Amino acid sequence: MTSSNGPSAAAFPGGHPGDPVPGVHGSPPVTDRETLPDRIWTWPNAISVLRLLGVPLFLWLLLVPEADGWAVVVLMISGVTDWLDGKLARWLDQSSRLGALLDPAADRLYIVSTLIALSLREIVPVWVVALLVGREFVLGGMLLILRHYGYPPLQVHYLGKAATLLLLYAFPGLLLADGDSWFATVIEPFAWAFTIWGTVLYVLAGLFYVIQVAGIVRAERAARTTT
Repeated sequence: MTSSNGPSAAAFPGGHPGDPVPGVHGSPPVTDRETLPDRIWTWPNAISVLRLLGVPLFLWLLLVPEADGWAVVVLMISGVTDWLDGKLARWLDQSSRLGALLDPAADRLYIVSTLIALSLREIVPVWVVALLVGREFVLGGMLLILRHYGYPPLQVHYLGKAATLLLLYAFPGLLLADGDSWFATVIEPFAWAFTIWGTVLYVLAGLFYVIQVAGIVRAERAARTTT
């Protein structure tokens, strides 16, 4: 049976929520966010909020004045603070439920908003936008399934974090490569390498998430048939 407070023991081998999810060989532990402290006023949360406030500024810089240099600065600061808020949460022991939601939300907002802007300016091809935005819609469906079974969102896979970092550094490269200077010529292959690898890992992390959710659903259905 599921619990309104998070994963039930039946969904994990040995009955512990910290164990790997069935169906994902070598998968990382699934952390129940509901077990984290219910804190709001922390340094990591403040940094995450600042990252979220940077999203509209970033879009405005890209689409209105097309100030690509300043947009790149905002995006790079977002990448650095993405690393910093996680480190601070561990160093200061300030992990929280709110922080566990804000951090991936900021990552996704930056990626989706960047894709929209770069697509409108015809810098990024449609297939990249379709893959990354489609992945977000699929994960949104997985979250609805988890909520139906009484589960919180699963822990972000390390591949997802790696992909996010690659994309957050790939997009500034694509902006800087959008020109005729010698620097644009030099940086273009590196920017596209980061974009392709980031896209592949981002989609792969999404696939692992789907597999984890499928394992939970199977375990829950099996538990219900035995009760």
